[in-house]
Amino acid sequence: MITWLDLPTDHPFGIHHLPYGVFSVGGPPRVGVRIGDLVLDAGAVAAVGRDAGLVGDGPDLASAWQTRSLNAFLDLGRPAWTTAREWLTEILTDEVHRAGVEPHLLPLSDVTLHLPIEVADYVDFYASENHASNVGQIFRPDSPALPANWKHLPIGYHGRSGTVVVSGTEVVRPKGQRKAPADFAPSFGPSLRLDIEAELGYVIGGPTELGSSVSVGDAEDHLFGVVLLNDWSARDIQAWEYVPLGPFLGKSFATSISAWVTPLDALRAARVPLPGQTEPPVLPYLAGEATGFDIHLEVDLNGTVVSRPEYAGMYWAPAQMLAHLTVNGASVRSGDLLGSGTVSGPEKGARGSLLELTWNGTEPLTLADGTCRGFLEDGDTVTMKGWAPGPNGARIALGEVSGTIRPAR
Repeated sequence: MITWLDLPTDHPFGIHHLPYGVFSVGGPPRVGVRIGDLVLDAGAVAAVGRDAGLVGDGPDLASAWQTRSLNAFLDLGRPAWTTAREWLTEILTDEVHRAGVEPHLLPLSDVTLHLPIEVADYVDFYASENHASNVGQIFRPDSPALPANWKHLPIGYHGRSGTVVVSGTEVVRPKGQRKAPADFAPSFGPSLRLDIEAELGYVIGGPTELGSSVSVGDAEDHLFGVVLLNDWSARDIQAWEYVPLGPFLGKSFATSISAWVTPLDALRAARVPLPGQTEPPVLPYLAGEATGFDIHLEVDLNGTVVSRPEYAGMYWAPAQMLAHLTVNGASVRSGDLLGSGTVSGPEKGARGSLLELTWNGTEPLTLADGTCRGFLEDGDTVTMKGWAPGPNGARIALGEVSGTIRPAR
């Protein structure tokens, strides 16, 4: 499909992609759509279309897009998301719309990007068998690597929505209690084992009622899109606090996401079958047409690529995560965020955390500048990128997520 913007057909932010974000240029933030290295002021162009009678009698996209987050648009639900994507594709490909659209295209370099959603709830899952097995071997070498329930249900924990931040936000080293196995008593201070977790985040739309549930088959009515996600982790704080109830301060201080949300509709060519879930078989409420995604990640630490995790190997699908989250009657709200959990592969170069890459600091990484890292130091910058196959051999680039560590306060 050719756009009158004269972009290459294989541009990673081309007409086949159209990710959503929130931007500002000296005024209040509003919803934008990225096309190439431009940002379309979606609310402004939708208002022009509405006033000219070109949008039709469908949802009021102009009002939804002239807000500070994607939440109002997410509230409109799957039919409106489909309508919006079809309309955006039309106005960016049909020359007849050019004169009305061009004034609302802004250079990406001129805008400020913001957190794309008001995060309602944040749940982080644990969907990679390789990651879960590595963590088990590191922390429980004398026990089975996987917990007994791991292949029966998508394990998750509730994070802190208020500390989800947009790419580029600096991360202050957290403080908390730490206690190594050999220590007589816990101490308090800055984390000494600050880590990353390379993940995907799934943005949810279309609220449900308390007491209802979302089936695997209906999950994609609520799965709007995908962001790259770095769930920063203080491993020493986490190790002391997580028994028996799980992560708390070791995770809640910051989670970074990309500024651009790739619609699930843009990833049709990237769908792949899940790994076999036959031994043991999943319970009926987790069965159904659930797929994974062929998404390739890259983790860069201070200019050195230290890992290339592959999402296609993940055990649990996002549709199963959402079905499990709601099977007890828990409701979802527009702006909910589901983390996939660390994406890790079977080889060392595909592990998605420093905990695994350095085997808990015992095998430090050597960076291009000659320095070594077991865990993150102040001043370190971590950047995660990702891409997926698109139509006709094109690539879809997910918005990158980056953050720099600042000293504890």
